[in-house]
Amino acid sequence: MKVFPLYIKATIFVLGCLSFQTLRANIDTLHVQSPNGKLTLAIWMDTQLQYSVQYLNEQILTNNRIDLVVKDQTSLSHDNKIVSTSSKEVNTIIQVPVAERRKKIIDKYTELSIQLKQPYKVLFRVFNNGLAYQIQTLFKDSIYIHNEIAEFNFNNKTSAYLPIVHPRENEDIYHTSFEETYPLTPLYSFSTSSIAYNPILVVPEQAPKIAITESDLLDYPGMFLKGTNTNSIQAQFAPYPAEEKTTNELYPEVVVTKRANYIAHTKGTRTLPWRIIMIAPEDKDLPNNDMVYQLASPSTIQDASWVHPGKATDEWIININLFNIPFKAGLNTATYKYYIDFAARFGFDRIMMDAGWSDYKNLFKVIPEINMDSLVAYAKLRNIKLSMWTIAATLDKQLEPALTQFNKWGVDFIMTDFIDRDDQKTVQFYERIAKACAAHKIMIMYHGAYAPKGFNRTYPNAITREGVLGSEYNIWSDKVTPSHDLVLPFTRMLAGSFDYEPGFLNNATKNSFRNIEGAPMSYGTRSHQLAMFVVFDSPMQIFSGNPSQAYLEPDFMNLLGHIPTGWDDTKILDAKVGEYIVTARNKNKDWYIAGMNNWTAKEQSIDFSFLEKGNYKATICKDGINADKYAADYSITHQVINNTSNLSISLAPGGGFLIKLIKL
Repeated sequence: MKVFPLYIKATIFVLGCLSFQTLRANIDTLHVQSPNGKLTLAIWMDTQLQYSVQYLNEQILTNNRIDLVVKDQTSLSHDNKIVSTSSKEVNTIIQVPVAERRKKIIDKYTELSIQLKQPYKVLFRVFNNGLAYQIQTLFKDSIYIHNEIAEFNFNNKTSAYLPIVHPRENEDIYHTSFEETYPLTPLYSFSTSSIAYNPILVVPEQAPKIAITESDLLDYPGMFLKGTNTNSIQAQFAPYPAEEKTTNELYPEVVVTKRANYIAHTKGTRTLPWRIIMIAPEDKDLPNNDMVYQLASPSTIQDASWVHPGKATDEWIININLFNIPFKAGLNTATYKYYIDFAARFGFDRIMMDAGWSDYKNLFKVIPEINMDSLVAYAKLRNIKLSMWTIAATLDKQLEPALTQFNKWGVDFIMTDFIDRDDQKTVQFYERIAKACAAHKIMIMYHGAYAPKGFNRTYPNAITREGVLGSEYNIWSDKVTPSHDLVLPFTRMLAGSFDYEPGFLNNATKNSFRNIEGAPMSYGTRSHQLAMFVVFDSPMQIFSGNPSQAYLEPDFMNLLGHIPTGWDDTKILDAKVGEYIVTARNKNKDWYIAGMNNWTAKEQSIDFSFLEKGNYKATICKDGINADKYAADYSITHQVINNTSNLSISLAPGGGFLIKLIKL
């Protein structure tokens, strides 16, 4: 058992753990080690509950404070002390009902539960790849939580990939669509007037990379992080909305006009979200870290067999700019039948009917150009599902009748958009909508949304969500660069899958990119776009390219359209944050290996030793010889691969590749 309660001075601490600089004489200290012994956590109660972290005997976090301030109650730290502890080692398997990365997750950790004198418990879990803690309140009646204190103090000179919130003028600072870039920022320049949402990735000069995020976010506000102009960051939470209004803009949205002096009004006996610290000695350890899923509450859905990963089309990003067709393209029945035919031709499961199919304030007011009865019948004939976009404020008002109508249309997947908050009331909205959708056997995707943070384990029908700066930004900005793409697997993706909506068929070099309405293009190569369908986690991938253009390239589209989206297993073969990644995913006996790089051209070596014995037919799509000048250039070749093979692939600037391996 790797839990050591010690009542001795730090200077004589033994038992295989080096002493912590922060421990002082006569302070009772608890030590917990990871199952592999590389990570050590020290916890003690001084004036506040504090902890420090060592990795391989080097201290990486120091004197991190934990506290909870509750109205009319004693805070966690006031007049408190540790009165008892219990510990255990856990090594089990989590069966994943909707497999994003893998069907089974090994759940192995050392746990320490601390009972305090006041009505609180604090639970610590130490994994081989990180640690987490969770506060438990033990009050009889409901409570108002004024604030939660969570500090993260780093020992070394440190920078971090920070998605800093940039609110519009006169806008609530906590109002955000969670769609920011992740610039690498020195922590000393992260000021007290700025906040970032999580996950963030911390990059010390001489220590493993450290990611900060949370899990099991239910009935509680999400955690922002604010700067201190030092090597420390602190948690900050959106106060509860005291007053709201619904905007009269094109897309109606509920916004906060006044906030209360507390962050949550909740049950007196409950667990709060887990605060997670991921430790990554190598960059490739990060995109495969499952701690967020492991720490989430188990599924509330007894049988999730009706939740089906898959792929959809979307027409909004290209502004329905179709060609080579005998009808007027637009929001009409003929266009959606065209999309249904396209989906059936290239292996997609469904089409998304995006913004505009109905009145934004009334889901029952379908526009006259669309005949839903005709579309429903045609989709059923072609074995393609319809999926619907909704405004969150409208869906909330019409929830039960709308879901009943969707059932009648055979709709089993919807999107709801323009939420843009994560205060307690909004987090409650997520759960209310997911519960209602589950009762109707409907999958839900949230847009204008924070990261899943384990919600996808608790509600497997919440199959993916946005909360990422993705393809749509190519319409109006130049922010979505290959370098940005190569940060996402190491930051945003740590907290769950995201709806990036890749698949642009208009591709541009660094110098040729332009914002063109109706004909948006992507930075980087065609193969870079293709690789995203494997590299980025999302059980419901959405293709944002132009079907009319796609029809001209059937070999490419057959390859893209038949990529699975739910996986048996995932391996990160090679990676460096912001520079490149190579991901291998398994489905049945077949493998899909994809790689992406930033603007620096790269020669990538692939070692296939992870494969089972036997031969595989390899279909390889990679950057064409002229992709550095004409980014849409690619080649598709075939060869036989086995576990002794090695392959070298040239990636153009902003390049990528996909290898499909079919077991022979």
